[in-house]
Amino acid sequence: MQKLACSYRPGFEFLQAGQAALPLLHRSASTGLLCRAGCAFLHCWQKQDAAQSLLPPDLQATSDSLEKRLFPLAGTMLCEAEARSTLADPVPMAYLSVDAQGSSEVSLDDITISSSARAVEVCSMEPAEGAKTERSQMNKIGLTSRLPPASSMWTTERDGEVKLRMDEEGVGSRTPKTVHDLFQEAVSKYSDYHALAFKKNGQWVKLTYKMYYDKCWKTAKSFLKLGLERFHGVCILGFNSPEWFFADVGAIFAGGLAVGIYTTNSSEACHYVAENCSANILVVENHTQLQKILQIEHKLPHLKAIIQYGEEIKEKRPNLYSWREFLDLSEDVPDSQLREIIDSQKPNQCCTLIYTSGTTGQPKGVMLSHDNLTWTPIAAGHSLMLLEATEKQELVVSYLPLSHVAAQILDIWLSITFGGQVFFAQPDALKGTLVDTLREVRPTAFLGVPRVWEKIEEKMKSIGAKSSTLRRKVASWAKGVGLQTNLKWMNGNSEVPVNFRLARHLVYKKVRKAIGLDRCTRCFTGAAPISRETLEFFLSLNIPVFELYGMSESSGPHTVSIAQAFRLTSCGKEMAGCQTLIHKPDADGIGEICFAGRHIFMGYLNMEEKTREAIDEDGWLHSGDLGKCDKDGFIYITGRIKELIITAGGENVPPVPIEDAVKEACPIISNAMLVGDKAKFLAMLLTLKCTVNMESGEPGDELTAEAVEYCQKLGSKATKASEIISSKDKAVYAAIQAAVSEVNKRAVSNAQKIQKWVILEKDFSVSGGELGPTMKLKRPAVAQKYKELIDEFYVDANTPTASENALQQ
Repeated sequence: MQKLACSYRPGFEFLQAGQAALPLLHRSASTGLLCRAGCAFLHCWQKQDAAQSLLPPDLQATSDSLEKRLFPLAGTMLCEAEARSTLADPVPMAYLSVDAQGSSEVSLDDITISSSARAVEVCSMEPAEGAKTERSQMNKIGLTSRLPPASSMWTTERDGEVKLRMDEEGVGSRTPKTVHDLFQEAVSKYSDYHALAFKKNGQWVKLTYKMYYDKCWKTAKSFLKLGLERFHGVCILGFNSPEWFFADVGAIFAGGLAVGIYTTNSSEACHYVAENCSANILVVENHTQLQKILQIEHKLPHLKAIIQYGEEIKEKRPNLYSWREFLDLSEDVPDSQLREIIDSQKPNQCCTLIYTSGTTGQPKGVMLSHDNLTWTPIAAGHSLMLLEATEKQELVVSYLPLSHVAAQILDIWLSITFGGQVFFAQPDALKGTLVDTLREVRPTAFLGVPRVWEKIEEKMKSIGAKSSTLRRKVASWAKGVGLQTNLKWMNGNSEVPVNFRLARHLVYKKVRKAIGLDRCTRCFTGAAPISRETLEFFLSLNIPVFELYGMSESSGPHTVSIAQAFRLTSCGKEMAGCQTLIHKPDADGIGEICFAGRHIFMGYLNMEEKTREAIDEDGWLHSGDLGKCDKDGFIYITGRIKELIITAGGENVPPVPIEDAVKEACPIISNAMLVGDKAKFLAMLLTLKCTVNMESGEPGDELTAEAVEYCQKLGSKATKASEIISSKDKAVYAAIQAAVSEVNKRAVSNAQKIQKWVILEKDFSVSGGELGPTMKLKRPAVAQKYKELIDEFYVDANTPTASENALQQ
């Protein structure tokens, strides 16, 4: 037997609709059906005395009457067998909808409901073959319906609708809402709290939540004036800024699709995205980005206008607007026109497109619904134990590309949901100024992709190498204490040793302050694999870096790690309201990781075959990642199915663990890529740690200070990568071979041993095409770029192996 849990939500506007709902509620109870409409009604019920006292007398009476008549229904009992039969044939669910003017309506829609927040089973239903369901105008109890019966959990059509994956209780049962609903709630709670902060003439300028909302509203009206059509794209091409946020949220308010484009994209890559989403409007940051669009403008049949926000327009052109000119257009659009569009929006409709970085082919347009964007932050916040701004305001720095789902969820949607304050970094943040911003802002939460943490690590090691002998000894002692203490904490030991307290005073506090993380209680990493070495480095300085895991197709996060629950090299546990399946596990428990929950995307825009590959007939999203789940619920990623190297002998080899092991064994190595698909043996491409041009992001020839110090310890005088390669520096080559041999000793089979390797002249980079925008390795691109070198590995089967080469030298 399972008792239905009901939570109460503020909203006495619902009382007027309550009387009409009663017949349905009693009818549901009397026929033995799961009383979902009644539970949804109670979700929205106003139970707070203070708010109740504000009701006019006639509504107070209605409230008392309904409470007496409805609350007994909350105790309706249902046996497990009945629950299963009910779930097999979903019945309508009522939920509260409040428009911009404060009016409310009860809506009924067919939704998928799982038996609990931890349900492993997902209702299976056949996807609709391109069928569109007309919007139902009236439901059974005579109230206008906002959500029509959607027949499938996925769609590939821009104006399609999906069946929401609701749970009966817990976070997964939260009332669906649109982006505008979410923002209105935020304004009511955090109206005068600071929302956004940006630098102008060297000073921080701050906007409150009320000002933020008004800017988005105005932006939306201007988009309408320019002719933005429903479910057409508004592409945004530029570095993070308030205008980026206004354009993104404003596009959604106006009924369009918000679409971020990576600033590193070529003009052709921009064309692919803009054409694919039928973009009506393109928003660019500056003259440089504008030039990319002008080259392809003639190939975009739906394009109506271009807006430039970061700097003054250098040359006037038709349909090209400055940000100020653009906002002035809003004066000609009545609020009622925008309000009508907002009122017609539904939680199960698409509002945002996230384009994959295309590491394995053409980018795919990941369709995210209003519910994806409004529910996922609630689930993430619940799992991360975030507090609302009324209790403690979180401060974050926005610098990662907003075209990536991780930055969007953290910077825009989590911040709106919990009332966080977002500080915008400078455009050259990733070229060296990020730490300056961190020192100024002193954020309470910080997300860095692995390469960012690695760069901070390298810089700190470089500074440490120049310190006095005494300082280096103190630092080494403190790091040993920090690592051991934090590992004990991780395993449940809460003791705080005296030497740790001393180390915290002498070292840890100073280090945190130096990099601007002295107030940061939540340091996160995600979007790509991070090495154990980097995690341990920061853990030794009492800076635990918590791994998050997810994908664009799961609206960002699926698993999270927190101080109370984390393991080194694990990406954490699944979020509240989400489910995980290890598909076809092998003897070691490793299989494909699959997700379920309300964070699962709607589908790939105009790509039915790809969507069917991603979401199976039972509704599980197949991540393409290989991993396992331990007895405590911690998930570990071991590789990607598409990255698996299948040797000529048929053995499956996951490359990432081997690559990480080599990098850890030899500190001079920056990047490593294993090759050998369909070949007789494995080989490896290696790059050395070199300095990077802060302006262009181009890797140079000069070795980093850490690499030079390592060379000196080996007895090498090399200071450049070219010197090591041209002379085949014996000390360095021997050290690399020793590292490879050490890794080979731990190989599970001969097929997994590295037989040959080569050092490339340049490190991998975004500009070189080897890395994606989040510094993720683009294996197909690397394999193509260095095809001749790779082919040389296998030219002659009798070619000496790496170890033989080393001996000959």
